[in-house]
Amino acid sequence: MNDMKLGDVTVLRVEESDGPIMAAGAFFPDLPAAAWEEQRAVLVPDHLDGEMVRAAMQTWVLRSEGRTVLIDTAVGNDKVRPAVAAWDHLDIDFLGRLAAVGVHPDDVDLVVNTHLHVDHVGWNTRLVGGEWVPTFPNATYLMPEVDFAYWNPANNPAIEGGVNENAYADSIAPVHAAGQVRLWRDAYRIDGNLRLEAAPGHTPGHGVVVLESGGDRALFAADILHTPLQLPHPEHASCFCDDPAQALTTRRRLLDWAADNRALVLPAHFSGAHALEIERAGGAYAVKSWA
Repeated sequence: MNDMKLGDVTVLRVEESDGPIMAAGAFFPDLPAAAWEEQRAVLVPDHLDGEMVRAAMQTWVLRSEGRTVLIDTAVGNDKVRPAVAAWDHLDIDFLGRLAAVGVHPDDVDLVVNTHLHVDHVGWNTRLVGGEWVPTFPNATYLMPEVDFAYWNPANNPAIEGGVNENAYADSIAPVHAAGQVRLWRDAYRIDGNLRLEAAPGHTPGHGVVVLESGGDRALFAADILHTPLQLPHPEHASCFCDDPAQALTTRRRLLDWAADNRALVLPAHFSGAHALEIERAGGAYAVKSWA
């Protein structure tokens, strides 16, 4: 768990898990092996473990204008995940980790799902008496309207057998049935410090959270980046990006903004040092400093 103060907003990171998740060549099929080797000294040990990309599953906890806001909810316990054995039927005391930083389920006012991939919605719900119920009973869950439709198996039969299989049924639909979902499109103002902005490409409805408070700027970048290697090589998308060309356009737009505004970048899955300041480097980007 890490914490920082950005303007009037307190930011804490609460981790569900951290470790190698996928072979680099499979995760980024178009990124040459030579590029990984050239940057190995920078990537090891936090972002590369042997030939495996290392990633964290985590939640950002923000306290802003008297409210507690969670950004993304990781994988979740007890979920049936046949496509990813490491995520199948997890049993992790994530709620205990939230409690350790003073966050109890009843205290959460807002949950932001930047997109509706399985590893960003898991703790939306928990299993109680054989039923999936909202983990945060007093919270409004902000979900991108485009993803809400796209990841519904009734609209997209191709979900069956993929990594997002079952996620709609166990982590999205129960919250909607409870009347706690608010759908947004294009942009959404959370409060005077925080706003949501559409950032499509990784998924059709993918979004990011922008923090502007006092003199501080931050970009909760969700999945526009999965590895620091995408800074010198922004043209390469992960195998999980729905529209790689759109993902590149989004990545450049947001990284340009972050570099020009000296905004801290906080990707969803970076291990080790979890936040960084970047700068332009020719037609790409470089790490200016780690926070």
